[in-house]
Amino acid sequence: MNLISLIGAIEIGLIFALVALGVYISFRVLDFPDLTVDGSFPLGAAVAAAMIAGGINPVLATGVAIVAGCLAGMTTAWLNIRFGILHLLAGILTMTALFSVNLRVMGRPNIPLINQPTVIDLFSWLNPLVAAVGLPGRPTLKVLALLIIVTAVGALLARFLTSEFGLAMRATGANPRMAQAQGIRTDMHTYVGIALSNGLVALAGALFAQTAGFADVTVGTGTVIAGLAAVILGETMFRTRPIVLAIFSCVVGAITYRIAIALALNTGWLGLQASDLNIVTAVLVGLALIMPSVANPMRSLLKRRTS
Repeated sequence: MNLISLIGAIEIGLIFALVALGVYISFRVLDFPDLTVDGSFPLGAAVAAAMIAGGINPVLATGVAIVAGCLAGMTTAWLNIRFGILHLLAGILTMTALFSVNLRVMGRPNIPLINQPTVIDLFSWLNPLVAAVGLPGRPTLKVLALLIIVTAVGALLARFLTSEFGLAMRATGANPRMAQAQGIRTDMHTYVGIALSNGLVALAGALFAQTAGFADVTVGTGTVIAGLAAVILGETMFRTRPIVLAIFSCVVGAITYRIAIALALNTGWLGLQASDLNIVTAVLVGLALIMPSVANPMRSLLKRRTS
């Protein structure tokens, strides 16, 4: 794998780190399996691309994309809480509806963003640093810009989850009955958590559209799997669970996941092609799930003896 491929893998990994953080909130913090992610990712890309192509400031377009993702998440939570629809089915319903919404927003299946202003341009002050390092200009600038954005988002999320409201949200996911007994409004915290989760995913979609130079209605396929894979890989590498380290592990897991895929697809002797992405993903996620028990084979033996 050459340098350009490595930088590209890190770039996609940083974008999907935001997806991993969103998936972490829904799956780990709230214990709410949410499949809306596959629809909110292209929703963020569609809203941002449509507004930028229409001459709107890219920062404002990205903000509106985040709001759109939050509304999509709240729709799923509303279906689950208000009507008692199973969370998985509620997510599928919202995701299915978002396919048509995305087409309506874009007006066509895809929107090119070549030569359009993006949020990456706000970080042009980093160009002298990139030139001094001697790395490829535009790709390296995108990686540095995304690293700053992901770091800022991760810090804000860590601060939020360790606040009083965030602790109540974590209690809602850990034990809803006990949380209700303590006076916590679990429904409200679920609404906020799922909205925040999909807002982060929509942000990732908006950044993907601006870095890749296009938005397409199909870019969300497999997003939830990629996010879950990043979370699982991160948890496999970092076994302790403080919030700050958990957020850091999601970011590292996302980057590791994309680099592993790039290595697998660029290794000639394996004979893999781009069409083999799904099987590579399945193998990586399977290995991540198996590794903890393989790393400590005595754990199951000790459980048997104590029982």
